[in-house]
Amino acid sequence: VQLQASGGGLVQAGGSLRLSCAASGRFDNTALGWFRQAPGKEREFVAGISWSGAIIKYDDSVRGRFTISRDNGKQMVFLQMTALKPDDAAVYYCAAKSRGSLHYAWFGQGTLVTVSS
Repeated sequence: VQLQASGGGLVQAGGSLRLSCAASGRFDNTALGWFRQAPGKEREFVAGISWSGAIIKYDDSVRGRFTISRDNGKQMVFLQMTALKPDDAAVYYCAAKSRGSLHYAWFGQGTLVTVSS
């Protein structure tokens, strides 16, 4: 699976951004997710969504503010981010894993989100 994220940018604290990720290759039955990595920190899980969309998970730090969704017909995954905080600033990566796998195996190039206070 090849993944390409977009939609990052500079936003003021409290603002919103919508990230998009286009997938190509072996897409069927994949779960999709978003990760982020801030400077000097390890990459961390943000949100994930199953193939059908029935199972959605969020990290506690973003639950209630971020919404993950997917469009299988267009082979895309989205991350709607609201009420952004300076701590949300990071490079955001979309990722994919095969159905039933524990770990995400494919990561795309990231998109930078900067949040000004």
